[in-house]
Amino acid sequence: MTYPRIKGCLAVLGLLLGCGTHTMAQTTPTPQWRPVYHFTPPQNWTNDPNGLFYQDGTFHLYYQHNPFENKWGHMSWGHATSKDLVHWQHLPVAIPERVTADTTTMIFSGCAVVDAANTSGFGTNGKAPVVAIFTAHLPKQKKECQYLAYSNDNGNTYTLYDHNPIIDLDMADFRDPNVFWYAPTKSWVMTVALVNEHQVRFYGSRDLKHWEKLSDFGPAGYTKNGWECPSLLHLPVAGSKEEKWVLLVSCFQDHGPLMQYYTGSFDGKQFHNDNPADKELVVDYGDAFYAAIAWRDAPQRNPILLGWIQNGRPETYPWKGQLSIPQDLSLYQSGEGLRLRHQPAARVVKALPRYTSGQPLVQYNPASHPVKDTTVTLPGNNGNAYWLTASFAVNGSSTAGFNVFENKQDGRRITVGYDAAKEELFVDCTASEKQNKSPENLVMRAPMKAVNGKVQIQILADRSSLEVFGNDGEQVISTMVYPAANDTGISMFTKSNAILKKLELRNIQL
Repeated sequence: MTYPRIKGCLAVLGLLLGCGTHTMAQTTPTPQWRPVYHFTPPQNWTNDPNGLFYQDGTFHLYYQHNPFENKWGHMSWGHATSKDLVHWQHLPVAIPERVTADTTTMIFSGCAVVDAANTSGFGTNGKAPVVAIFTAHLPKQKKECQYLAYSNDNGNTYTLYDHNPIIDLDMADFRDPNVFWYAPTKSWVMTVALVNEHQVRFYGSRDLKHWEKLSDFGPAGYTKNGWECPSLLHLPVAGSKEEKWVLLVSCFQDHGPLMQYYTGSFDGKQFHNDNPADKELVVDYGDAFYAAIAWRDAPQRNPILLGWIQNGRPETYPWKGQLSIPQDLSLYQSGEGLRLRHQPAARVVKALPRYTSGQPLVQYNPASHPVKDTTVTLPGNNGNAYWLTASFAVNGSSTAGFNVFENKQDGRRITVGYDAAKEELFVDCTASEKQNKSPENLVMRAPMKAVNGKVQIQILADRSSLEVFGNDGEQVISTMVYPAANDTGISMFTKSNAILKKLELRNIQL
């Protein structure tokens, strides 16, 4: 969650959030930066996704939200639903901040589960309740504890449990519970962050109301700043029937957000890390992806991940904050062990023809249009909302990629590509984002090897959102950008014998 994070990381967030406490509020609408196919609230602030669950063909999304202002504060759970993870129906606030004469209770991040067996006893008329478990942030008491609320109307409204808190350690930084059903022990398991201890605590429960400590994991991996938003997921391993556990943790590094992960085993009480304690595995190499959690209960083998794309500069209005593209999660066997793969969710890809007039704007045929060692201008998109997929054959010195959000007259562009000599996927914002990013974040790089002499790049551009997936999600770079109104060009480049093998470009309009 955000308040303690901002308080503890002012140096970083002065760049990420534009030092909102020191600047005048933005009141000029910025529709040019409103994403088309990424989730944003109709108005006001949003950050972490919360309480993801799937029921009766509908994806439910809650999110950290300020219902009153376009800045952090009054934290509550906003609510939206979708059938295809692209088009969202916005609903009233589901769990609002509570203010009484004695205290203020902000509704920080958490989870929601469909209690199919009614283990909690909150269900009525034979219908399974939806149970939300979240962090209650109590600024007057200077502490955080875990609360429960339940719903008997499909998650639209919630009733607070009479005996809250369900877990209280009398700690200032103790947050972000995430709960799942563990079938072997027929019990619920919770992960929750002991922020400053760099630990994930595991709790177990039979009824979602009474919890006992199971174990602690950590410190491990990156530990310079506090841990947040832990989540334990069971993921399939590509090319096999095997499944493995992955623990996700969010934190801040020196120049922005970091999501790290650990692969291992879980015995119902304790998570066992497969890697040395000092091994750092990175979810996303950009400067924006944070606090991601998953829909675990969708009717498919892969959990679907959703993260917050952190706000940058300048301000947007009348909303601030957006979420990532939903992503299917799996593991693959690399030369160094199991690694995370996340790529745009198959459900989103399947829905694309409905939002792209059915046909790509550009579809490349390598037999009739060989492209090698050249620069080619592609048809532009005046809305700057498109989905580009390409593959290249490369050798040891090749470079290939695209200039997006390009304005050749003014020299502005963002360069996305692959450097074979360095074995890196990269996003270079130097030519357009110097006023909006710290120097360290102008060029973002992810280590990536060619596979049989080929690399694949997906570019999801959405007005102010840029997500780049390499080799079917082996590496990902997510960032925020702020192109000028006429920065709408797209060009492709190939150097040192790089050869284009495939290209598809789709404009997206909802």
